Amino acid sequence: MGTVAIFGAGVMGETLLSGLVRAGRDAGDIIVTERREDRAAELRAKYGVRSMANADAAAAADTLVLVVKPQDMGGLLEEIRDHLTPGSLVVSLAAGITTSYLQERLPEGTPVVRVMPNTPALVDQGMAAISAGSHCDEAHLAEAEQLLRSCGKVLRVPEKHQDAVTAISGSGPAYIFYVVEAMIEAGVLLGMPRSTSTELVVQTLYGAATMLKETGQHPTVLREQVSSPGGTTMAALRQLDDHKVRAAFLTAMEAAAARSAELASGND
Repeated sequence: MGTVAIFGAGVMGETLLSGLVRAGRDAGDIIVTERREDRAAELRAKYGVRSMANADAAAAADTLVLVVKPQDMGGLLEEIRDHLTPGSLVVSLAAGITTSYLQERLPEGTPVVRVMPNTPALVDQGMAAISAGSHCDEAHLAEAEQLLRSCGKVLRVPEKHQDAVTAISGSGPAYIFYVVEAMIEAGVLLGMPRSTSTELVVQTLYGAATMLKETGQHPTVLREQVSSPGGTTMAALRQLDDHKVRAAFLTAMEAAAARSAELASGND
């Protein structure tokens, strides 16, 4: 698979780096670029990888993984564009950066893959959605998939769906944490110690997610199994319906998708 260079070793960059090492990728085949020398030294010591300047890393790598902030992408592409070896693959994990934006700023014919990752990659439970640029073939997509599979699941989507992906799985963990916060607060309101409430809620979330994944049953079916006629669950669900919580979630995710599209058009 050749040499992989990770540009930007922040949280997501390091997550990918540690995932690759755990997945058996030879640390000698991984390069990181990091502006701060102390941070670069820390990564070299921790993982046994090499660190280089952006231009040198671009020249040495078969696969370039760009994990910088969207606002730093233009500058990075300018720095590396003249140093890419022909045929190297560029994988971008920056929100709102389109494949056309990348292709316009890289040598003609460069294969690019756009990725929307999410933070559960930190615990190897990430959900990454990938889209191919116009010079990308099956082998390039398979290479990007293999990279990202080191810290979770990977799904191929047409690029037109990336704003929706951003709203659902990209921002999604925050909505779940928001609901969990509210449920923990409710436990405290009902007189329970915060630690007890937290343990009840976190394990309930984990259990419910595991049921969804392992039974393959529709969430409606699973919800109805908990909702006996005239019971406590139905009393709670009636309140959620009265407060239009479902509609609020739909509106919230539409807003996230719209914001993603706005950021992308600003970048293009």
